[in-house]
Amino acid sequence: MFCEQCEQTASGDGCHQFGACGKSPQVNAVQDLLIHCLRGLAPVALQAKEEGIDTYTADVFTCEALFATMTNVNFNTRRFTSYIQQAIALRESLKEQLQRLSKKTIWPEITTFQPDFNDSLVEQGQEVALKFISQVGKDAVDIFSLKLTVLYGIKGTASYAFHAYEVGQEDEAVYRFIYQALAALDDHNLTLEEWVKLALQVGATNFRAMELLDAGHTNTFGHPIPTSVPLNPQVGKAILVSGHDIRQLNAILQQTADKGITVYTHGELLPAHGYPQLKQAYPHLYGHYGTAWQNQTRDFAKFPGAIVVTTNCLMPTHDDYNDKLFSIGPVGYPHLTHLPAGENGIPDYTPAIEKALSLPGFMEESPAKSVTVGFAHNAVLGVADTVIDAVKQGKIRHFFLVGGCDGAKPGRTYYTEFVEQVPDDCIVLTLACGKFRFFDQDLGQIEGLPRLMDVGQCNDAYSAIQIAIALANAFEIDVNELPLSMILSWYEQKAVAILLTLLHLGIKDIRLGPTLPAFISPNVLKLLSDTYQLKPITTPAADLAACLS
Repeated sequence: MFCEQCEQTASGDGCHQFGACGKSPQVNAVQDLLIHCLRGLAPVALQAKEEGIDTYTADVFTCEALFATMTNVNFNTRRFTSYIQQAIALRESLKEQLQRLSKKTIWPEITTFQPDFNDSLVEQGQEVALKFISQVGKDAVDIFSLKLTVLYGIKGTASYAFHAYEVGQEDEAVYRFIYQALAALDDHNLTLEEWVKLALQVGATNFRAMELLDAGHTNTFGHPIPTSVPLNPQVGKAILVSGHDIRQLNAILQQTADKGITVYTHGELLPAHGYPQLKQAYPHLYGHYGTAWQNQTRDFAKFPGAIVVTTNCLMPTHDDYNDKLFSIGPVGYPHLTHLPAGENGIPDYTPAIEKALSLPGFMEESPAKSVTVGFAHNAVLGVADTVIDAVKQGKIRHFFLVGGCDGAKPGRTYYTEFVEQVPDDCIVLTLACGKFRFFDQDLGQIEGLPRLMDVGQCNDAYSAIQIAIALANAFEIDVNELPLSMILSWYEQKAVAILLTLLHLGIKDIRLGPTLPAFISPNVLKLLSDTYQLKPITTPAADLAACLS
């Protein structure tokens, strides 16, 4: 196998024997085969769009299927076999409709590829992966590096587009570009400069996808407001909801109402407590349990109720909690109970509810502890005058955005130490699961403003960008002139998409860690460093000094 799409690749240069995430070579191969089939679907779908043929089913499917290939989402070869079958069926259906219009009956090779479902899909996946790696010419290493950057970035964009679709927000331009990016992977005539441009277009499209998702969340559940979230469980039956999917959390809350079950969030669903219409409608949405995704084997084993995983990041599961763990949507693992979606995209959560009622739940209280969430763009900009005055008076010297993905690989203590060393006259904004390195620390206040503000999920990088733009406008300066430093951690492909978004917006001096992506070649890294001053983290003390100089 060959996989270097995440930060925890073996030896920092790719996984070749077995995935560091727990992905087997067999699963990796069928994922590669699915990507190959999606690349074959893309030019057909683009042609169909040009002819006015309805591609909507294929649009949504493509986003879900790309999402399923991301790190720590789906480990089930049977599910990928089904995705491959769907991709081929959708492609052939669109081709038939085009042929009835007497349109383009000669297709490039990739659009005619037909997997042999009676033979090993693993071997076929390995063959197409080797072919993809070999199809580069001049500037081979750097072009391949950018091809992977585009592919991984578009996976992250597709995941946000899929979530936005779930909450009723879509843009035809996003779907079209995802196809264009997939189709470009088979264009052997693009120059290095054109690949750079395409990578930045991924960032632009991802910004639009995050904007759509933000609109879907806020239109449906209200703008987040600062909200205290208990970290201590209460006595009673319990369901734990992990992942990112706020719409599915809402569905679980609806289906558990008046059943004597307390609902807890896990991982990236912590910010859901800040949405007022969730908290007001469902008092049994009580608190948060556990920390970041890499600790789930411990957290899930100890949780005395049912657990629903709605998105990444799922780790290989353990026998001591398999029977109480349920997956939905693109998430999957062999032998887990998967709850299929109904016609409206919402599963019947009865099996998880029954499991929760059959388990003991929490038997005793624990010491009270809480964190505050809900500092998204609407909340922060609501006190913009206070922030601006504090900056002008010298009470706030600098802002740090410290966030991104958490992970198990050594080196991530850097982010805890960095926040601990931030001077008292500075504000720390944070988002995504990287915050679990320091989310429960009390950093105090400046002029009534908390020094540590949780902006939200990884997709709420959109909120952070809106805050930065608004402050820059208020001070009548460029964003890069703000007293703002971005200290980011990355792990999976959503983080790649967000990084490309920041580069597309021209944001410079980003510090990235704990290691740089293995798929970025030295020449591409030099280009990014020269153009955007993108740089690796070093030590907390040295980076703080550089940011504050």
